[in-house]
Amino acid sequence: MKSRVMCLALLLMSCVVNIKAQERKLKIYISADMEGVVGVVTNEQLGPQGFEYSRFREFMTQEVNAAIEAAFEAGATEIVVSDSHGNGQNLLIEKLPKNILLVRSWPRPLMMMQGIDETFAGVIFLGYHTGTTNPQGVRAHTMSSARLADVRLKGVSVSEAGINAAIAGHFNVPVIMVSGDDAVVKETTTLLGDVEGAVVKWASGFHSAKTLMPEAAYQLIREKVKKAVGRIKDFKPHKLASPIHLDVRFKNYRPSEVLSYLSIVERTDAHSIRFTGKDMIEVSKFLEFIMTYEPSLEP
Repeated sequence: MKSRVMCLALLLMSCVVNIKAQERKLKIYISADMEGVVGVVTNEQLGPQGFEYSRFREFMTQEVNAAIEAAFEAGATEIVVSDSHGNGQNLLIEKLPKNILLVRSWPRPLMMMQGIDETFAGVIFLGYHTGTTNPQGVRAHTMSSARLADVRLKGVSVSEAGINAAIAGHFNVPVIMVSGDDAVVKETTTLLGDVEGAVVKWASGFHSAKTLMPEAAYQLIREKVKKAVGRIKDFKPHKLASPIHLDVRFKNYRPSEVLSYLSIVERTDAHSIRFTGKDMIEVSKFLEFIMTYEPSLEP
């Protein structure tokens, strides 16, 4: 009998230790785009064909490293980074710390938020840009500047930050910090409230800006991430009530026409469709489908 009591006591102590260990975990998710990286202003920095792309991959990687370093210093215990720009293969993997996880390439059911779940304490948006209906901001667009004219959730035009904040909100995880130009920081804080914002450049046009120098940007990002993680309990998730109406307006006619052949899609005008999802997971999967699927996909 005595041994049974001792075994039970040890089991209870083990459970308490495990619970306390779980409580000490502080997981941070970083979604990194590139249009909002310090110095970025045109296509020349944003893709493999640009003459400055290789250099700006370095700057993007350094911004991510600055955020990682600051988050760990502020108490983070685990970090997942999503390479969320272009082909999803921009970050220089060999220059990232060994104690993180990295999400690369496409397609992904949760798009720029792949890997997020309810175990995370906060989300950081790095190198973000304004949405497609915003008249201000460097490279303003939502998901595709070439294909989409508007994306709405529950009737409200949204940026990528708005979409991704709602995906995080589905898992009860708040956005705590955003970096990019002055326009995206204003746009994101207007939507989400008092999140920390690191302005690394000031937009003067779609393809022009006044910018900090890289080292100054890294230092600012470190400061804002530390502050955000330090007051992480102040932030609230951005949650959308179900069902969620997704309205997408294309710049051309045929996408809306062909997608309306699906019984789950309503064509609301010549250029626009509506999809209704039970939650942001369904909405995210549908968005990824319409942005990624091609009949010629191989293998």
